[in-house]
Amino acid sequence: MPVTSQATQSFVPVKEIREGVVILKDESFRMILMCSTLNFALKSEDEQSAIVMQYQNFLNSLDFSVQFFIQSRKLNINPYLTTLEEARIQQPNELLKIQTREYIGFIRNFVSATNIVEKTFYVVVPYAASIALGAKSSNPITSILSLFSKNKGEAGQAEAMRFAEARLQIQQRADVVSQGLAGAGIRSKQLATEELIELYYKLFNPGELEKESLKSIRK
Repeated sequence: MPVTSQATQSFVPVKEIREGVVILKDESFRMILMCSTLNFALKSEDEQSAIVMQYQNFLNSLDFSVQFFIQSRKLNINPYLTTLEEARIQQPNELLKIQTREYIGFIRNFVSATNIVEKTFYVVVPYAASIALGAKSSNPITSILSLFSKNKGEAGQAEAMRFAEARLQIQQRADVVSQGLAGAGIRSKQLATEELIELYYKLFNPGELEKESLKSIRK
Protein backbone atom coordinates (compact mmCIF):
# COMPACT_ATOMS: atom_id res chain seq x y z
CA MET A 1 0.00 0.00 0.00
CA PRO A 2 1.31 3.46 -0.83
CA VAL A 3 2.26 5.59 2.15
CA THR A 4 0.54 8.96 2.18
CA SER A 5 2.45 11.72 3.93
CA GLN A 6 0.73 14.46 5.91
CA ALA A 7 1.89 18.00 6.38
CA THR A 8 3.25 18.80 9.83
CA GLN A 9 0.63 21.50 10.18
CA SER A 10 -2.12 18.85 10.14
CA PHE A 11 -0.90 17.60 13.55
CA VAL A 12 -1.05 21.07 15.14
CA PRO A 13 -4.45 21.65 16.80
CA VAL A 14 -4.27 25.43 16.36
CA LYS A 15 -6.31 26.92 13.53
CA GLU A 16 -5.64 30.61 14.15
CA ILE A 17 -4.40 33.08 16.75
CA ARG A 18 -6.25 36.38 16.73
CA GLU A 19 -6.52 39.29 19.19
CA GLY A 20 -4.98 37.31 22.03
CA VAL A 21 -7.28 34.32 21.46
CA VAL A 22 -6.25 30.87 20.26
CA ILE A 23 -8.82 29.30 17.94
CA LEU A 24 -8.48 25.53 17.74
CA LYS A 25 -9.48 23.34 14.81
CA ASP A 26 -12.49 22.06 16.76
CA GLU A 27 -13.69 25.71 16.83
CA SER A 28 -13.12 26.10 20.58
CA PHE A 29 -11.22 29.03 22.07
CA ARG A 30 -8.35 29.45 24.52
CA MET A 31 -6.87 32.38 26.43
CA ILE A 32 -3.59 31.86 28.25
CA LEU A 33 -2.43 33.63 31.41
CA MET A 34 1.23 33.62 32.44
CA CYS A 35 1.53 33.53 36.23
CA SER A 36 4.11 34.64 38.76
CA THR A 37 5.64 32.27 41.29
CA LEU A 38 5.13 32.19 45.03
CA ASN A 39 7.74 30.92 47.51
CA PHE A 40 5.33 29.02 49.73
CA ALA A 41 8.06 27.54 51.95
CA LEU A 42 9.25 30.95 53.13
CA LYS A 43 5.79 31.98 54.34
CA SER A 44 4.75 31.70 57.96
CA GLU A 45 2.27 29.03 58.99
CA ASP A 46 -0.58 31.55 59.16
CA GLU A 47 0.32 32.94 55.73
CA GLN A 48 0.44 29.45 54.25
CA SER A 49 -2.99 28.65 55.66
CA ALA A 50 -4.41 31.89 54.26
CA ILE A 51 -2.95 31.18 50.81
CA VAL A 52 -4.34 27.64 50.77
CA MET A 53 -7.77 28.91 51.82
CA GLN A 54 -7.78 31.64 49.16
CA TYR A 55 -6.72 29.16 46.50
CA GLN A 56 -9.39 26.71 47.58
CA ASN A 57 -12.04 29.43 47.42
CA PHE A 58 -10.81 30.38 43.96
CA LEU A 59 -11.15 26.82 42.64
CA ASN A 60 -14.58 26.37 44.23
CA SER A 61 -15.81 29.61 42.66
CA LEU A 62 -15.15 28.46 39.09
CA ASP A 63 -18.06 27.10 37.06
CA PHE A 64 -15.79 26.12 34.16
CA SER A 65 -12.64 24.05 33.82
CA VAL A 66 -9.12 25.47 33.59
CA GLN A 67 -5.78 23.87 32.75
CA PHE A 68 -2.57 24.53 34.69
CA PHE A 69 0.48 24.17 32.50
CA ILE A 70 4.17 24.25 33.55
CA GLN A 71 6.81 24.75 30.88
CA SER A 72 10.30 23.54 31.82
CA ARG A 73 13.26 24.51 29.64
CA LYS A 74 17.01 24.72 29.92
CA LEU A 75 18.03 28.13 31.16
CA ASN A 76 19.22 30.39 28.36
CA ILE A 77 22.03 32.51 29.82
CA ASN A 78 23.11 34.07 26.54
CA PRO A 79 21.62 37.53 27.33
CA TYR A 80 23.37 37.48 30.72
CA LEU A 81 26.70 36.52 29.16
CA THR A 82 26.30 39.26 26.55
CA THR A 83 25.80 41.82 29.31
CA LEU A 84 28.91 40.57 31.11
CA GLU A 85 30.97 40.69 27.91
CA GLU A 86 29.90 44.30 27.27
CA ALA A 87 30.82 45.20 30.84
CA ARG A 88 34.21 43.51 30.42
CA ILE A 89 35.01 45.46 27.27
CA GLN A 90 34.12 48.78 28.91
CA GLN A 91 36.01 47.97 32.11
CA PRO A 92 39.15 50.20 32.40
CA ASN A 93 40.75 48.05 35.11
CA GLU A 94 42.80 45.26 33.51
CA LEU A 95 42.58 43.03 36.59
CA LEU A 96 38.79 43.27 36.63
CA LYS A 97 38.76 42.52 32.90
CA ILE A 98 40.66 39.29 33.50
CA GLN A 99 38.40 38.32 36.41
CA THR A 100 35.26 39.03 34.35
CA ARG A 101 36.56 36.93 31.45
CA GLU A 102 37.31 34.04 33.82
CA TYR A 103 33.85 34.37 35.38
CA ILE A 104 32.21 34.26 31.93
CA GLY A 105 34.15 31.11 31.11
CA PHE A 106 33.15 29.54 34.42
CA ILE A 107 29.45 30.25 33.83
CA ARG A 108 29.58 28.83 30.30
CA ASN A 109 31.27 25.62 31.46
CA PHE A 110 28.96 25.26 34.45
CA VAL A 111 25.77 25.63 32.40
CA SER A 112 27.00 23.26 29.68
CA ALA A 113 27.80 20.59 32.29
CA THR A 114 24.76 21.12 34.53
CA ASN A 115 21.10 20.81 33.64
CA ILE A 116 19.73 24.14 34.89
CA VAL A 117 16.00 24.45 34.22
CA GLU A 118 13.72 27.48 34.30
CA LYS A 119 9.99 27.00 34.82
CA THR A 120 7.16 29.15 33.53
CA PHE A 121 3.61 28.75 34.82
CA TYR A 122 0.47 29.22 32.73
CA VAL A 123 -3.29 28.91 33.18
CA VAL A 124 -5.27 27.99 30.07
CA VAL A 125 -8.84 29.31 30.01
CA PRO A 126 -11.17 27.46 27.59
CA TYR A 127 -14.41 28.42 25.94
CA ALA A 128 -16.60 26.55 23.47
CA ALA A 129 -20.09 27.43 22.28
CA SER A 130 -22.44 27.02 19.36
CA ILE A 131 -21.44 30.48 18.18
CA ALA A 132 -17.92 29.24 17.46
CA LEU A 133 -16.52 30.16 14.08
CA GLY A 134 -17.90 27.98 11.33
CA ALA A 135 -20.64 26.52 13.55
CA LYS A 136 -24.33 27.25 13.30
CA SER A 137 -25.45 30.00 15.61
CA SER A 138 -28.47 29.79 17.91
CA ASN A 139 -29.13 33.46 17.14
CA PRO A 140 -31.68 33.50 14.27
CA ILE A 141 -30.49 36.84 12.95
CA THR A 142 -26.88 35.66 12.76
CA SER A 143 -27.95 32.36 11.19
CA ILE A 144 -30.00 34.09 8.49
CA LEU A 145 -27.15 36.50 7.80
CA SER A 146 -24.72 33.61 7.34
CA LEU A 147 -27.15 31.52 5.27
CA PHE A 148 -28.34 34.14 2.82
CA SER A 149 -25.24 36.32 2.55
CA LYS A 150 -24.59 37.08 -1.12
CA ASN A 151 -21.02 38.16 -0.86
CA LYS A 152 -17.90 37.60 1.22
CA GLY A 153 -18.29 40.96 2.92
CA GLU A 154 -21.54 39.94 4.62
CA ALA A 155 -20.17 36.51 5.52
CA GLY A 156 -17.07 38.12 7.01
CA GLN A 157 -19.23 40.49 9.03
CA ALA A 158 -21.25 37.59 10.46
CA GLU A 159 -18.04 35.75 11.36
CA ALA A 160 -16.66 38.86 13.03
CA MET A 161 -19.84 39.14 15.10
CA ARG A 162 -19.55 35.54 16.26
CA PHE A 163 -15.88 35.97 17.11
CA ALA A 164 -16.52 39.21 19.04
CA GLU A 165 -19.25 37.52 21.10
CA ALA A 166 -17.05 34.49 21.84
CA ARG A 167 -14.08 36.69 22.72
CA LEU A 168 -16.20 38.66 25.19
CA GLN A 169 -17.26 35.45 26.93
CA ILE A 170 -13.75 34.03 27.23
CA GLN A 171 -12.38 37.42 28.34
CA GLN A 172 -14.85 37.42 31.23
CA ARG A 173 -13.64 33.98 32.22
CA ALA A 174 -9.99 35.07 32.04
CA ASP A 175 -10.77 38.07 34.26
CA VAL A 176 -12.39 35.79 36.85
CA VAL A 177 -9.30 33.56 36.88
CA SER A 178 -6.93 36.53 37.14
CA GLN A 179 -8.84 38.01 40.08
CA GLY A 180 -9.01 34.65 41.85
CA LEU A 181 -5.25 34.12 41.50
CA ALA A 182 -4.59 37.65 42.74
CA GLY A 183 -6.50 36.80 45.93
CA ALA A 184 -3.94 34.03 46.56
CA GLY A 185 -1.02 36.40 45.93
CA ILE A 186 -0.28 35.27 42.38
CA ARG A 187 0.06 37.88 39.63
CA SER A 188 -1.03 36.98 36.11
CA LYS A 189 -0.68 38.47 32.65
CA GLN A 190 -2.79 37.63 29.62
CA LEU A 191 -0.64 36.70 26.64
CA ALA A 192 -1.06 38.84 23.53
CA THR A 193 -1.08 37.50 19.98
CA GLU A 194 2.69 37.74 19.41
CA GLU A 195 3.41 36.15 22.78
CA LEU A 196 1.03 33.28 22.01
CA ILE A 197 2.72 32.68 18.66
CA GLU A 198 6.11 32.58 20.36
CA LEU A 199 4.84 30.19 23.05
CA TYR A 200 3.35 27.74 20.54
CA TYR A 201 6.46 27.92 18.37
CA LYS A 202 8.61 26.94 21.34
CA LEU A 203 6.24 24.11 22.24
CA PHE A 204 6.25 22.59 18.76
CA ASN A 205 9.93 23.28 17.98
CA PRO A 206 11.88 22.28 21.11
CA GLY A 207 14.79 20.81 19.12
CA GLU A 208 15.61 24.04 17.30
CA LEU A 209 15.65 26.02 20.53
CA GLU A 210 17.98 23.49 22.16
CA LYS A 211 20.42 23.83 19.25
CA GLU A 212 20.35 27.62 19.45
CA SER A 213 20.96 27.49 23.20
CA LEU A 214 23.94 25.14 22.81
CA LYS A 215 25.46 27.34 20.09
CA SER A 216 25.17 30.44 22.28
CA ILE A 217 26.83 28.66 25.23
CA ARG A 218 29.75 27.35 23.16
CA LYS A 219 30.61 30.71 21.57
